[in-house]
Amino acid sequence: MDTNTTGVTGTRTLGRSRIEVSALGFGCWAIGGEWADADGQPLGWGKVDDEESVRAIHRALDLGVTFFDTADVYGLGHSERVLGRALGKRRDDVVVATKWGNAFDEDTRTLVGADDSPAHARRALEASLRRLGTDHIDLYQLHISDADPVRAAELRDLCEEFVQEGVIRAYAWSTDDPARAAVFARGEHCTAVQHTLNVLQDAPQLLALCEELELASINRSPLAMGLLSGKRRTALEAGDIRSRPPAWLQGFGDGSGVDPRWLARVDALREVLTSDGRTPAQGALGWLWARSPRTVPIPGFRSVAQAEQNAGAIAKGPLDAGQLAEIDRILGR
Repeated sequence: MDTNTTGVTGTRTLGRSRIEVSALGFGCWAIGGEWADADGQPLGWGKVDDEESVRAIHRALDLGVTFFDTADVYGLGHSERVLGRALGKRRDDVVVATKWGNAFDEDTRTLVGADDSPAHARRALEASLRRLGTDHIDLYQLHISDADPVRAAELRDLCEEFVQEGVIRAYAWSTDDPARAAVFARGEHCTAVQHTLNVLQDAPQLLALCEELELASINRSPLAMGLLSGKRRTALEAGDIRSRPPAWLQGFGDGSGVDPRWLARVDALREVLTSDGRTPAQGALGWLWARSPRTVPIPGFRSVAQAEQNAGAIAKGPLDAGQLAEIDRILGR
């Protein structure tokens, strides 16, 4: 079993590796800026201020955050470049995770498609190393959630080669499918699965898999794409993925704002999430830590204020058993 998994104020171990991270990580999708697919579907979070992104990363470091998760496709390389610049000489003080599997055109800022070939994996890794300004990736993650399991087994074995070469320390699959996550978990240096988990979208099967196979549960969308942040949104900018939500993005209607059914659930949870002086976001993060000792939530950010609020959840710690039971009662689980 892992050590150092019960406390939130210290570190957690990434699964069966010896890699220690802060209990809270920061997701770097939003700081990639605007990008889209070939049909013009926005895939970013709107415009960004790179200097504010750098300041926010520095503030997160000062507040004890040591885990940063990005992907080569976020901003089509831009997120990795901003993160690498911000970390600078402090690179060795943090754990950097990135992802591969998507093909894109940086010049036109367009997603081209997926590429699950081993050749692409190696090219993508070399490109990520250059953009991040580092000689190794701490956690390398397959970013094709529904990749063919047979091909994924080949990529898992390739990741083992990358470990032996010293260019990555460990690897994982970003997928919401327990069966697919288990394919990667057969590899010696697979140490995590990244998946959707938040108070509105539980994932008991994946958490059970993480417990059984000693994997870290890295939680994307820990604030349900902003629904649990406590903000009221009546309109979203054109470059924001939530303004034209794809089919997989739940909780947002036709782009005019939050789906009222989801908003009602958030409102019903507000009193519990804001207990003990928490903000709604801090309560949502506290739920994740209480849900399993293996969870490492990675909320996104675009400003120093967001970085401070998210990092402030660490001092508040996990919700207690009574609060978890009350949330289940409210949601009918």
